[in-house]
Amino acid sequence: MAVSYRRVLLKLGGEALAGPDGFGINPDQATEVATLIKEIQDHDIEIAIVLGAGNIWRGQIGLVYGMDRATADHMGMLGTVINALALADALERIGVHSRVQTAIEMRAVAEPYIRLRAIAHLEKGRVVILAAGTGNPYFTTDTAAALRAMEIDADLVIKATKVDGVYSEDPLVNPQAQRFDHLTYIEALNMRVRVLDSTAISLCMDNHLPIIVLDLWQPGALIKAISGEPVGTMISN
Repeated sequence: MAVSYRRVLLKLGGEALAGPDGFGINPDQATEVATLIKEIQDHDIEIAIVLGAGNIWRGQIGLVYGMDRATADHMGMLGTVINALALADALERIGVHSRVQTAIEMRAVAEPYIRLRAIAHLEKGRVVILAAGTGNPYFTTDTAAALRAMEIDADLVIKATKVDGVYSEDPLVNPQAQRFDHLTYIEALNMRVRVLDSTAISLCMDNHLPIIVLDLWQPGALIKAISGEPVGTMISN
């Protein structure tokens, strides 16, 4: 198989590790995700991962009850560390060496995020899981994924979700919604696509970093993405 990308940043929602109800961490689900990651790493792809924490905590819930935004966001960042440790363990159990790095220092459980150290791990064939977002409130894990992708010189951002691309409307509400094979950054920004926030898209646009939005659970989707085959929705120039 011809590989089109050398190093990719994979953005996963926390729900990827959850059970059927969408909450918590299901060890079998974590193993399934780890297996999908191993499949693309076996093609000599260097992989960094940014995880969300929607399976543990959603900051918007706290805001409804009057919680301080910074507090709610910091809770979400800590949730991503829990997810990162669970995924790292699942990877190690199937023979994939990994490292967890965090934007908020907690040396007892993970390395602090250091750009050159992350790159060194990638070059040694380790999967690097980048947790705690950017370390700052008011920024989503989508934005963290775009930022880290640029810092580690990734060739591609893959946003892996439960939906097989970007649609004109929510396909669950309108089954006739149009799915796009390709969007320019400007088109995606003007559409205010819900699967990726505007700050992340703008960062990728400014640095000419392509994004693919795909369904994590669609058989072969990740393999198609790294080989340059059409899959999901490509957002680029």
